[in-house]
Amino acid sequence: MAERKQYEELARQLGAIAAVRRDLGRTLPPEASPASVLVLALLHEYGEMRMGKLAELLAIDMSVTSRHVAYAADRGWIDRHPDPLDKRSRLLRISPRGDELLELVGTRYTEALATCLRDWSDEDLGSLIGLLARLRESFGDCRARAPQA
Repeated sequence: MAERKQYEELARQLGAIAAVRRDLGRTLPPEASPASVLVLALLHEYGEMRMGKLAELLAIDMSVTSRHVAYAADRGWIDRHPDPLDKRSRLLRISPRGDELLELVGTRYTEALATCLRDWSDEDLGSLIGLLARLRESFGDCRARAPQA
């Protein structure tokens, strides 16, 4: 098992990842926020869904989710329509404009990563990808066990 010092250093390095995320965020088109891109990515990945499911996937409050959805819908990135099974509910789906934005963002993120990591070997990149996936899976496994703040 790792020593406490290693976990402390890992915590520092993960905190520094925020700078990487900010740099990637700077590649977004001015009208797109990281939150709106995440909403679109989830709708693209999981398909049409209700607002409650989206809030669950985002792990944020329903009112915050509603604001993100309204922002994206106002820009034509999301289509909202009545749920045929429950007319009180609305279903959300990514629009063709939303798909175009996601494609643009994906291209920009890929180009930024390729530029910044151009001196990394394929093996190093593969190791990083594998370790980050493993980290994410570990947190997915322990999220339900995490102490409540």
